[in-house]
Amino acid sequence: MSNKFLTRRQFVQAASGSIAAMSLPASSWSAADDVRVFQPHPGDWRTFEVVTTIQPRELVGSTTVWVPIPSVTSGWQRTLANNFSGNATMARQVSLADDTQAVMAQFDAGTAEPSLQVISRVQTQSRAMPDRSRHTQKLSAAERKLWLHSTAYKPTDGVVRKTADQITAGAHGDLAKAQRIYDWIVVNTYREPKVRGCGPGDIKALLETGNLGGKCADLNGLFVGLCRAAGLPARDAYGVRLAPSEFGYRELGGKPATLQGAQHCRAEVFLEDYGWVAMDPADVDKVMRQETSEWIKDADNPLVAPVRKGLFGGWEGNWMAYNQSDDLALVGSSGPPLAFFMYPQAENEKGRYDSLDAAAFTYTISSREIAA
Repeated sequence: MSNKFLTRRQFVQAASGSIAAMSLPASSWSAADDVRVFQPHPGDWRTFEVVTTIQPRELVGSTTVWVPIPSVTSGWQRTLANNFSGNATMARQVSLADDTQAVMAQFDAGTAEPSLQVISRVQTQSRAMPDRSRHTQKLSAAERKLWLHSTAYKPTDGVVRKTADQITAGAHGDLAKAQRIYDWIVVNTYREPKVRGCGPGDIKALLETGNLGGKCADLNGLFVGLCRAAGLPARDAYGVRLAPSEFGYRELGGKPATLQGAQHCRAEVFLEDYGWVAMDPADVDKVMRQETSEWIKDADNPLVAPVRKGLFGGWEGNWMAYNQSDDLALVGSSGPPLAFFMYPQAENEKGRYDSLDAAAFTYTISSREIAA
């Protein structure tokens, strides 16, 4: 499907074969005559080549760089290859956790024009709510323990547990609990554009302060933490948007030539009758706050409603996951562990670089879709 969105009338006509989809400028949106379609579903696999180029500045002593690479292989992503080249003194692929890999490189202080290029190839697929009748996936005791565990930024006791209990009180079954938590996030939290990067992901601070504004690591992280506190195995997936949305939502896609700043984490919850189910309440908040010049505060608004419905159980295959790990220590680093790893990292004798300032770091990320 091309980058288009449809009015309600156009959608009905297109579905009956009367007309082709028409492209409208985003500025033409009004609640009176425009309802966009957002219906991701599994289909053909899409193949992307993703290039991350690191050219670190200020080589004070030895400088070490870590670049996240896609390490997830699942029913919605296949990691095909990760290759790297450059003029580092040392470069190798390292494991930071079971599903978390990085390219680690070291540059000597005298290296002229230091450069590291990492080229990854992945295949991605859109997701929709799984077919309950075909579900066979089960979690082992070890897997259940892993995806219910408390982390430094996602504790499952205290205010998190109290909030989860309040949200899910009276809900029967894990699907109902997940829906309650998802809806609570959409209605009670909001996208805060001023937060740097994807946010720190400190869900306890969000709840204790009552300041429920943030970005994806905060809001989807809160979804995951509340699910775990409610007894539902859940996890974040940390990655980057690779291409525009096929459904015309500007904020739900990336610009392939310049993906630095396009990092985005999504969430999954394990439901006994469905298996791992895709979730992204943070992107509902993003559409409400940033899709138009108006901050839409009604989650049932015609522009928002398709996304709210579609991102409970589905997501679009224009995004790649690097990993699903929290509280990561970087191999060879003297700095603190990372809450999550979806930005390139570097450090030298002066300390760790600012990973959120790609221009000063410096690094670029780009992608291109490869025809099947």
